[in-house]
Amino acid sequence: MKVYILYNPLAGNGTAAESAKTLAATYTCETVQLPITEITDYQSFLAPLTAEDQIVLCGGDGTLNRFVNATDGLTIRCDIAYLAVGTGNDFLHDLGKESNDKPFSVKKYLTDLPVVEVKGKKYRFLNNVGFGIDGYCCEVGDKLKAKSDKAVNYTAIAIKGLLFHHKPSIAKITVDGKEYSYKKVWLAASMKGRYYGGGMKSAPDQDRMSENGEVTLVVWHGSGKLRTLMRFPSIFKGEHVKYEKMIALHRGKDITVTFNIPTAVQIDGETVLDVTTYRVAAGKTAPVLETV
Repeated sequence: MKVYILYNPLAGNGTAAESAKTLAATYTCETVQLPITEITDYQSFLAPLTAEDQIVLCGGDGTLNRFVNATDGLTIRCDIAYLAVGTGNDFLHDLGKESNDKPFSVKKYLTDLPVVEVKGKKYRFLNNVGFGIDGYCCEVGDKLKAKSDKAVNYTAIAIKGLLFHHKPSIAKITVDGKEYSYKKVWLAASMKGRYYGGGMKSAPDQDRMSENGEVTLVVWHGSGKLRTLMRFPSIFKGEHVKYEKMIALHRGKDITVTFNIPTAVQIDGETVLDVTTYRVAAGKTAPVLETV
């Protein structure tokens, strides 16, 4: 048996390498520590691995997303475990785990993941795709990270965005063939899990392991800046859904969201700029990992 610890050097504010080293010392078998950013050919990397080996992903939500998309369609014979060292960890929250938990198997969660198409490119996503204020927050957060090593306060960015900088949109939405239109749309997030944004319980009733594979589209709409700001804290506990005049929930497998103005989209925390449309395809039609 050999354990391959794949870590993201940037995760956990740069602490992932040390976490990987500490984890390696707990094994009695042979271990290999590799920065996930240096693996350029996953097919060659995975080829010699057997069912007795193990991969441990050491990082945050972005690390999981990177691995899922890089290995899409490839056969992985061994188990895949996860050690969370990121700062957001919405995936961890969704499973009821803590950041200091030991590595646990996640292979079953990495199959049958939905696909989002944005600007002609397709991506698998593990947690969510966010259009609106959350995309704006990721855009601003990326700029701050480029200037400083300090932790980014996304809640503060969201509040400032709601008050001053981010403008709501008009959205046309199609869910499994049914069309909807909303004005003053602050966000339109397609949720595979319940959480996003580092702990916001956006879709409290979403089940990432549901048999039909549906995702939940959460639309925050129709409210002005001050009212939106007043209700915004309720999203951290999932209580925002009780404001039915402001929150629309749709479940489906084929979702298209179109905004009237270009807006940043975040895919598991990774930002795509100047987007007007995204489309999500969900359901058990194209598994990411082939279990052998």
